[in-house]
Amino acid sequence: MKQHTIKSEFTLRSVGLHTGLDVTATFLPAPANTGVWLRRVDLPNKPCYQALADYVSATERGTVLEHGRWKVSTVEHALSALYALGVDNCIIEVNAPEMPILDGSARYFVREIQRVGLEEQDAEQQVYIVREPIEYISEHGHIMRIEPCDHYEVDVTIAFQSNILREQHATLTNLNDYPREVAAARTFCFVREIEPLLRVGLIKGGDLKNALVIYETEMSQEGMDYFCDKMGQPHMDATKLGYLSPLNYLNEPARHKLLDVIGDISLLGLRLQGRVIAVKPGHTFNTQCIRRLRNQILSE
Repeated sequence: MKQHTIKSEFTLRSVGLHTGLDVTATFLPAPANTGVWLRRVDLPNKPCYQALADYVSATERGTVLEHGRWKVSTVEHALSALYALGVDNCIIEVNAPEMPILDGSARYFVREIQRVGLEEQDAEQQVYIVREPIEYISEHGHIMRIEPCDHYEVDVTIAFQSNILREQHATLTNLNDYPREVAAARTFCFVREIEPLLRVGLIKGGDLKNALVIYETEMSQEGMDYFCDKMGQPHMDATKLGYLSPLNYLNEPARHKLLDVIGDISLLGLRLQGRVIAVKPGHTFNTQCIRRLRNQILSE
């Protein structure tokens, strides 16, 4: 199959989830065999590096790429959309140390890619074909298994110690279904996780419009009022447990983890032909696995 880039540039603007900055990201067409690169236009000399597992420096609440002064956080949603829609070559210009969070999903990236369309290029896609099963297992029960398959598909299972969100499952067997079945799945977190993040200066741009927040342990009304004030939301009834905004899918958290897996796997730097089975995936484990696989491929 031939490589593709986007037919014309497009720009998306939104707050940055962690910095709270107004962030602009412009996606530009790129020549064949370029790959996906991120350029920090706000820094001297506008440093630009490829989105590869080699540059992963942190994975708390998102995948962070870094090399010297060049650093871009929360890259996984944009990378997921580009990969799923078949964009092999693209330059992303961003004016901040993180990508715009938008609504916490990949839907707006997908919308713009579909709007401008793709341009076929005179080069074959670089594809790693899985010939035999590859399995990574962590001591904490995270599993990534990559099996031979005649196409690319992803199967995800998540599990949490939570009365609201226990175990969920999501599967994508055809990338053509990504815009409808995966793109609108938002990043999620628990209310109990948010206060520590606020204390360390993260999620300055977080609110109920760009994340699916799960409220599972009842707090005082005073505590809920404080939480809502910090999140810039109207006060809510502290006795009502559950999701604090309507779900886009019944299993939206599992679908978002699938979205993340696709984005992190794109850091391999080439396309994958195989079936990915991920149990309890997270950015740390995902990127560790992809770095190991990339090193294995480069050594072959």
